[in-house]
This record gives sequence, C-alpha cells and structure tokens, in this order.
Amino acid sequence: MKRKWFMIGIVLLLVGFVLAACSSTEPTTVEVTRVITETILEEGTTVEVTRVVTETVTETVVETVVETVEVESEEEMNRTGSWLDTIVFVEEPNQDSAVARLAAEDIDMYADDIGGAAAVQAINNAANVTAVTQFGLFDEILFNNGTCADESILNPFQNQRIREAMNWAIDRDYVADELYSGLAVPKYTVIREASADRSRFAAEIRALEAEYAYNLERAREVVNAEMEALGAELVDDLWTYNGEPVSVIGLIRTEDTRLEIGNYFANQLEELGFTVERFERTSGELSPLWISSDPVECQWNWYTGGWSQTAIGRDDGTNFDFYYTPRGVPWPSWQVFEPSPELDELSLRLFNNDFANLEERAELFRQALPLANELATRVWVTSRTTLVPYNANVSVSTDLAAGVSGAGLWAKTVRFADEVGGSMTIGLPSVFTEPWNPIGGSNWVFDNMVKRAVGEQAVYADPNTGLGIPGRIERAEVVVDESFPAGVTYDWLDFSTAPEIVVPDDAWVAWDAENQVFLTAGEVYSEPQTAVYKSTSYYPEDMFDTITWHDGSPMSAADFVMGMIVTFDLANPDSPYYDESLVPTLDQFLSSFKGFRVVSTDPLIIEHYADNASLDAESMIVSWWPGSGGGEAYGFGDAAWHNMALMLRGEGNGNFAFTPDKAEANEIERTNMIAGPSLTILATELTAASEENYIPYAPTLSQFITEDEAAARYANLAEFARRYGHYYLGTNIYFLQGVFPVESQAILKRYEAHPDPANRYAGFAAPAIAEVEIDGPSRVTIGDEAVFDVFVDAFGEAYPMDDIDGVTYLLFDSTGAQVEAGMATAVDDGLWEVVLSSETTNALAEGSNRLEVVAVSKLVALPSLTEYQFVTAP
Repeated sequence: MKRKWFMIGIVLLLVGFVLAACSSTEPTTVEVTRVITETILEEGTTVEVTRVVTETVTETVVETVVETVEVESEEEMNRTGSWLDTIVFVEEPNQDSAVARLAAEDIDMYADDIGGAAAVQAINNAANVTAVTQFGLFDEILFNNGTCADESILNPFQNQRIREAMNWAIDRDYVADELYSGLAVPKYTVIREASADRSRFAAEIRALEAEYAYNLERAREVVNAEMEALGAELVDDLWTYNGEPVSVIGLIRTEDTRLEIGNYFANQLEELGFTVERFERTSGELSPLWISSDPVECQWNWYTGGWSQTAIGRDDGTNFDFYYTPRGVPWPSWQVFEPSPELDELSLRLFNNDFANLEERAELFRQALPLANELATRVWVTSRTTLVPYNANVSVSTDLAAGVSGAGLWAKTVRFADEVGGSMTIGLPSVFTEPWNPIGGSNWVFDNMVKRAVGEQAVYADPNTGLGIPGRIERAEVVVDESFPAGVTYDWLDFSTAPEIVVPDDAWVAWDAENQVFLTAGEVYSEPQTAVYKSTSYYPEDMFDTITWHDGSPMSAADFVMGMIVTFDLANPDSPYYDESLVPTLDQFLSSFKGFRVVSTDPLIIEHYADNASLDAESMIVSWWPGSGGGEAYGFGDAAWHNMALMLRGEGNGNFAFTPDKAEANEIERTNMIAGPSLTILATELTAASEENYIPYAPTLSQFITEDEAAARYANLAEFARRYGHYYLGTNIYFLQGVFPVESQAILKRYEAHPDPANRYAGFAAPAIAEVEIDGPSRVTIGDEAVFDVFVDAFGEAYPMDDIDGVTYLLFDSTGAQVEAGMATAVDDGLWEVVLSSETTNALAEGSNRLEVVAVSKLVALPSLTEYQFVTAP
C-alpha cells in the first residue's frame, strides 16, 4: 500500500480532575498526549515513524477518539493519465453468472445493471461485492413500423392504432412489481425518471398513466377493428391473413429481465389472437435484425429494447425528435417512422428549443406528449432502479443516471482503492456488439463504455446534476438573446445576455460540396443574420503541444475542421460520399444552425451561432471537439482527420459505408475501424494515401495541413495499425491495445503521454438525494382544511431550503382522478407544508385519497417522489 497513513490516538493523562470532567459537558482545560504513527515511503521502502506530542487544549472530554486521515502519497500525486495500467473487458451475458464471478474475484466489476430479487440477494450475500444504484435505465417494446414488401405477409404494427393499443395490453405494474421485484416503476411517456422534466410535467404524466392504464379488453377492441380493416380474419380466436396465421416475430433479449418482459408481452399478444414466434438471443445476435435490416423485409415485428442515459436529463424535449422521427438516428428501423405533421413540428421545435418562455415550452410538451403516445413507434414499459456491482476494493465515480457504463468520467476515476496501477477486469453483457465508426457506428452502451475510455470530451456532464463541466476545453463564453429564458449554475463559464446577436460576415454558414469550400455569411446572405445564442470555446494554449492522438500524432485544428466539413458533406447530393439516410440528421441540424468560425488556431478558439438555445448555459457549449458528445463533431465515436480520410476514401470507392442503411442498400461492408473486412480496405487506402500524401477536402483542409504533416500522420497510423491491428484513435488516458471480436474481449492500456493528473476528477461527492416523508391526518372531514407536513432530508439531516428547487404536490381522489396540483410552501430547512383548502376537500368524495409529492434539488437533478394515503369522510 503506497500511501501515508496518520493514526492519531488521544490518550488522557491519569489526573483526578480530568477524569471527573469526563462526565461533564462543560469545556475543560486538559493536557493531551497525541501519539502519531506515520508510515512513509522512502527510497522504495516503507518506514514507520512514531512521534509523541503533548499539548494543552480546551475541550469537552467524552470519550477516547481514534481518527484516521488519508493523505496521498508522492506516487499518487505525480501520477498522470489513468490510475490503472490495463483494463480488460470480457463478455458475460448472464447477470447471475456475473455476480458469481464477482464473488469469486474472477472479474472486478460488472458494468451493467443487475435486477431481480435473486441477483440482488446474491450481491448482498457476497462480502467482497458492493454496488451503486443506477436510475437512468428504461425498457420499451420497439415496433417495426414498416409495411411488408411481400403483400402476402401482414405486419400488424404498420398500423398506428394497433401500436397505440399495445399500451393497454401491458400491465406495467405487474412488470415492475413481479418481474423486477419492485426495483422498477411503470413508464408511460418519453420523459425519463432521472430528469428535471419528470417533476415539471408530473401532472401531465399522471394523466397519460390514467389514459393508458392496463386494459386488455380495450386493447382487444382496437386490435379487432383495425385487423379487420387490414383484411385479416379471426378464425378460432387466431388472426389469419391470406389464409395463413398472422405470425409476429419478437426479438427478445436474454441477458436480463427483458427475457421475462419479452415472454410476458408474447403471452399478451397470443391472448389477442396473434401467433408469436419468440426469437430469444443476445444483443449482438439481435442487433443486425432490428438495427440494420430493411423494415419492409419484415424479418422482425417487435423488439425488447432498453436505453441507458449518459447523464441526468436536463432537457427531455429533444427526446421526441429522437424516438419518434426519422431524424433520430440513420438506421433503417427509424427511417420508416411517420409522425403526423403536428408532432413532427412540435418535435423539431422542442429539439431546437424554439419557444419564447417556459410556459410556451410547457405548452409544447403538453401537445407533444399525447401525440407521441398515439404514434407509438414504441411502447414504454418500465424505468429501472438497478444495481451496478463491483468488488469492494474498486473505486469509481458513478453517474446517477448513467451508472458506470454510461458515465463520461468512469475511466478518469476507476482504480483499485489501495494502489496505483494494476489490471482490472470488467464484465459486460456484450463486447464489440456492432461496427465502430464515427458517423453511423455502434450506439450500444457497452461499446460506448469502451469508447469513452479511449476518447475524451471537451465538456463532461457533472454526474450529480448533468450540467457541463470542463473536460478538454479550458473555458467558454455563452451569450444568449435576452428574450430567451436561460440561466447558468456554474462559474467556470462566462454567461451574459444581449439584445441582439449578429452572425459575423466571415462566419461559415454553408458548404459547397462540389468545390469543397465553406461559404461565409457575407457570401450567402444579403443582410446580417442573427442568432439566439453564441457559444465560444477556448482551448488551452498548449493543447497542440501536449495532446496527441494515440498513434502519436499531435492534435491540430484540422481535426476540428474535418468534423465541421463531414457534418455538412455526407448528406449533400453533390458529395462523392453522399448518404441519403444522413439527410434527416443534417436537416435537423440546419433547422437551428446559423454559423461557426475558427477565430484562432493558436490557441484554438471556436465560435458557434445557433437558434436552439438551452435552458442551461452549460448545455449550450458547442465545442466541435472531434469526438462524440454534446456539442461535438461526431455522433458515434472519435476520429482524427487522417483516419477519417481513409474511411472517406473507402466510402467513395464503394467498398464500405458508414451507415447500416447505405450498407444494406448497396450490399457492402459497414465501415468498421476495429475488425472485419474493413481492416483490409483501410490498409489499402492507407497505402494509397501515403503514396499520394493525400489531403482530403484539399481546397479547405490544405489551409490547416502541410504535406509534411500529412506524411507524418499516415506514417504514425501505419505503425499504430501494425502494432495493434486496428485504426481507432482517441486522445484519452487509455488506448485500445487489443481487439478480440471472436473472444469478445477488449484490452485498454494506459496512454502514458496523456498530460492530465490522474486525480483531476477525484473530487465528486456522494449525491445528496432527497429523502421525502409526508405526515398529516389520516382522516379528513370533507369541507375542512387539511394540512400536511413534508419532511425533506439528505444524509440524515434537514435539506436546506436554498438547495431545493421546489416541492410539488398532486392530489388524487378515490377514483384515481387528479383533483389538484400545486406547490408546497417552505417552512424551514427540511420542512415544507401542503395545505388543502376547504374548497379542495369539499370536492373529494367519501373514500381513500392519495397525496403525491415531488421534491427537486438544485444539487442533484433527480426528483424524489413519495405518497401519502388519507381518508375523507363527512
């Protein structure tokens, strides 16, 4: 153990008056002897040094106190980059086996959620295993929305009303209570439990819960009417089409409770008259079907999906666009979504934060929520409260919503608690689930966990609040139109408002794909353009001297400009790399984009102008960092300009494609930087690029790349690929040393050239999650005022009023209908009050009622909910 420990023992001198004072609570002057034993590291050898210090102090003597203070050793203070030397990822698809392997110390962490009573009990029974609670996981049934090309086959879920009816066919309370043993809550809407909007729209969510409560007979009525309209017949309680049973193929994940959810839903479908083919497989086996296959081929009809947040949700308005429109991701299964014009407009407005004030935003939500549930591209099932287990000697910062696997900072903090260095083995349900590329590659949380250790972000999310904190960026400035309701929480960025924000004439606002140059505002517009906000990202002056890609190539401004170009170019029909499936994503981007410019390259300063301002200034930083994250250049990974150049060449030559849609349509390989046939294509392109000293998009990038730099980059990448067998580069504290797709293993190695101190992100405290309790009358006389006390605590102490954003209450009568919603009144730290007026109680019928309370903290963006039952009587 390479640390200094100070063991301080307080020994009371055996003096009569001192012993007598021990039973008193009055301060007493005493003489104390402190025996200090210090273990230090000297020239590689641990040495114990003991000192005795005697001093006179004034204190209340109650008992002997032993205090342990931990101080970092010199090795810890001097460590840069990662705490660990190596991380090995192994595949373990079964959660029960994972817990057993943890107990046997075969693995050190299982970076996925654990659910179910048996698995939770196994964690509790293992003395060497601990766990952290994760709140940001949720389940769905995703439907194939497409119409089968083979007209003899019927996909019932092409019908919007049948998809909607599946809400009534699922008993979410049963799933949460029985299948998850209470470690989940029913989920009815796109709003996440671990988000600020969960409390803002509690009333609207409750209304939808009432509308879509379990009612199998209501589902049957809709299914019967719609199936007959589609030309199907119910014969002996089974649906037939063209004389054959209507068979629906369910893709059921086997790694976790979704196996039980899938079989439960299959049973419900059979009860409604469908013939169900249950296709039970792992994530890696099912992803080619629901992600990559053409929906009209009807190789599947529904899938037991699951999503993981990467941070506490600050704004769930963007979720409508992601989950209900083709703009969400460039996957075939998304491209057949057909939102109504009204929902499409609302989704885009919420994505761009196109509203004048918070009330207008709330109205957009109120309109979009029911329309989304009616469209039902998917049906939400549960939000999970699950455990992420790891050995007790592991230390890691976790995110309230994202746990470990989805957290941006996990790799920056993971270590063994009592040592520097070492090798850690982490289990995942799947490793290398899909191809890796930055444009349309794997979006699986398991693959992204590995990517987050290899690539870093300009701005990370605070694991307790979801607000942006500095990563690679040094500082930022955000200026917002004074009419937009934005605010700021942290002081690391400068925030201000202005009556008008004008886009400079030299800002890049469009891309000429044919001539491969950006067009400026002065060239495109005849009059000045304005934006709702301006983000300015300032990078460290020494960044291009200290930050290198993992092949040793120094980072440069060209890496940033490449990301800007690709954002525009790939969805442009004039580009040799044109991909039709990327058009909706570009359209979404252009709907709010106003311009950007590289103000300086030494140091690097980038301005971004747009109309999609956020409620939080920390969420408006558009860094154009060549990685994947909020405000960054790519959606699915990291890329330097030179390995991106190879991928573009292969795409242009028709050898592979970034997106599954284009790859499927052209029957070619999907671009994969780490494995498979793509490696041969990339090697061929690297040889050609090296011989040509190739500079992609030369009319623009040649301003940022010299021929010597190009030659050096290609040489570095060739050597990296020779050593490690792949082309995936990042700049983070670990690099991808080993790729073993057949064995489903990945090996990360400490990148020794990384300049950051290893302890840079070691200071995150435990989240102050509010604990809420309601106390009040159990019986209320109808027509009388009723007062309820709401106690809000954290860590056993009263929660300060100044740290609470608000306490909302909802009142439901004996029928489950919402009677009233309002705000509780602050009385004191930790104490709030709900007053139901005599008019309110007079509206209640005789019977049982429910008072629900939602407390929202400013310190933790995770609402705390509780409820209280009381009876009303005359």
